[in-house]
Amino acid sequence: MGLGWDEVVYVSQVSAHSPAAFFSAPRARGVSLLVAPVASWSSSTGLLRTYLALLSGLGLFLALRAWRGLFPPRTLALAGALFATLWVTLFYGPQAMPNYWVAVGALAAVGLFLRARADRRDRRLLWGFGVSVALMAWMRPTDAVWTVLPLLAVAVRARRWGLLAAPAAGLVAGAAEWVVEAYAGFGGLGERLAEAARIQGGLGWNIAVLDQLRSMDGRALCRPCGGPLPSTVVLLWWFALPLLAALGAAVAVRTRRPARTLLPLACAATAGIPYLLMIGYAAPRFLLPVYALLAIPVADALAFLLTAPARAWRPVTVTLVSLGLAAHLAVQYAVLERAVDRTTAAHRDWARTAAALHRVGVRPPCLLTGEEAIPIAFYAGCSSANVTGHNANITREGVERATRRMPVAALSEPGGRPPPYARTWRPRPVAGMYAFVAP
Repeated sequence: MGLGWDEVVYVSQVSAHSPAAFFSAPRARGVSLLVAPVASWSSSTGLLRTYLALLSGLGLFLALRAWRGLFPPRTLALAGALFATLWVTLFYGPQAMPNYWVAVGALAAVGLFLRARADRRDRRLLWGFGVSVALMAWMRPTDAVWTVLPLLAVAVRARRWGLLAAPAAGLVAGAAEWVVEAYAGFGGLGERLAEAARIQGGLGWNIAVLDQLRSMDGRALCRPCGGPLPSTVVLLWWFALPLLAALGAAVAVRTRRPARTLLPLACAATAGIPYLLMIGYAAPRFLLPVYALLAIPVADALAFLLTAPARAWRPVTVTLVSLGLAAHLAVQYAVLERAVDRTTAAHRDWARTAAALHRVGVRPPCLLTGEEAIPIAFYAGCSSANVTGHNANITREGVERATRRMPVAALSEPGGRPPPYARTWRPRPVAGMYAFVAP
């Protein structure tokens, strides 16, 4: 499938085969360190995907083990299957992206919190809880804070200072590098948070539920998010999710063990707040932590539907649930296929443009700027830079100085105008784009 735009940014930080791309304010270094064991010595995308697929499977297995003793093994197995067969999980599990790892960390953190709350003597549970929170903060510090808010509130109310210290230590350990980098490169933590909000279009009251629904047909990013909603068949599971989660909560209350279900529901709610109520665009991967946390109560609800009815009705309920899950799986794989086809085509376009740039003399060491410069530069083995926009990291004078020591090209869509400093550069068609090549 090739590497996507965000993957290029993360992988290029540790790759020996391409210069590092600009690292903007919202990003954290966790993914770069995660892929370093492979990306630091190999440029093989297939090898990187295989490594991440195996690692993501292991991560989900360990996260589910954190719930041992809270639910029967069959319920945990069903929860893992429900989460692992979502198209968005299958799509992003083998990718160099942070959201899946926030989801796995969140799932493990809530399970370990519940077990540590019930067993004061086992200190290993507190250590595991802190490490799970650190994993989330390592990948996306702000997501980690939103997700653990209910856990912190419960710990404060219960006056369990160990349960409060473990996530606090995890947040500090996981976000330390991000905070240090904020002061070293962005002028402070407040400035970095403000810059991150600006890049995301500004954070505030903005209901993005419809945007998320529009992205459910396999779009990796919906920004701006217009157009019609996907078909009802594609969206049905999304509306069934909160209903089944509510049934899971009712089952937990009936069995007099509400905390094991209500707490993951509360964490799922806070984890989804910034992406459902505070930004003006959508990407399906943003809600992966929500889906992981909801998988446990949903699996408990389905287990109840399969076992609670009287023996005479049980074959009917088993058949209906089985047919529903089979249809759900078919829809997930159909959407996954469309998402992969669409993404693969886009990434092949970048590879063709990079090859065309080589043919017109833009070869490493080189510099690209302009339209889609970051991913195309990675494919071409060039550095990337931009004078304006969210990824601005160079001045016009800096670009002009670079032309004296390496090939430089400004990219634009067909019919687009070159930037002012490139108006005298030679225009060259390159695989559906135009490259203005510096003399």
